[in-house]
Amino acid sequence: MANFEEAVKIVLQNEGGFIDNPADPGGATNFGISQRAYPSRDIEHMTKMEAIAIYEADYWKFGEITSQRVATKVFDLAVNMGEYVAVRLLQVSVGVIEAGPLIADGKLGPQTIAATNAADEEKLMDELKAQACLYYAKIGKPEFLLGWLRRAVKG
Repeated sequence: MANFEEAVKIVLQNEGGFIDNPADPGGATNFGISQRAYPSRDIEHMTKMEAIAIYEADYWKFGEITSQRVATKVFDLAVNMGEYVAVRLLQVSVGVIEAGPLIADGKLGPQTIAATNAADEEKLMDELKAQACLYYAKIGKPEFLLGWLRRAVKG
């Protein structure tokens, strides 16, 4: 089973400190935690430990995935693009590599877990990275695209 402590190390490498870019629809962001998602939090002064607590409570849903690499990638994508989109990309990826029929509904349930765990890890990682790149390209934010693509192909 995948381990949160291992996964959060990767997320923290990908997420920087405080930034308030006017082009970012999430508003002020610190450690990948946005003001839009957490309007009552003091995002600017959030500590790394506070961010880790939020990650574990609100974003880590992937402990039943047997591949640490896959769980970490989906977790990282969930922090960056939201859980629904990340899980949907996982489901689409599993479907593309034909590990089993799967409805891409963005909900991480037993069928998604089972199909993910039955999939070939290398093929699934390749497809998941490709699907993440495609998603980022469709957003239409060229000022962020290169950074997002670099993040998508890691792991």
